[in-house]
Amino acid sequence: MPPLSRWFIRAALLYLAVGFTFGALLLGNKGIPFAPWLWRLLPSHIEFLVVGWTVQLIFGVGFWILPRFRGERGWMAPAWATFWLLNAGVLLAALAPPLGAQGGWVLVGRLAEAGAAACFAVHAWPRIKAAGA
Repeated sequence: MPPLSRWFIRAALLYLAVGFTFGALLLGNKGIPFAPWLWRLLPSHIEFLVVGWTVQLIFGVGFWILPRFRGERGWMAPAWATFWLLNAGVLLAALAPPLGAQGGWVLVGRLAEAGAAACFAVHAWPRIKAAGA
């Protein structure tokens, strides 16, 4: 498994652990209310699990499993940019609401996530060819 895939998958597992922890706190608080401020973690819980875990895992496995031609995975700069943009976007979009950040921090995070998807497409496009080509 290439190093970048390992980074993607490790980060995905970290987001899974944090997202489940937030979910457990929210569920416990729903049963026995002990901290009303915990409900501010709901957007972070969703962001960590949907984008941080799922999308990151998809990108990591996709990078690993797409075919290599001549033994190479192609230009690596967009692939690494995908990793950094996705993680920056997840952290911005997840941490802005509970911290009460004003302005467009969530929008900036979403734009970083969209940029990560575009970078992944730029990297993956040359690796996708018709069967037998």
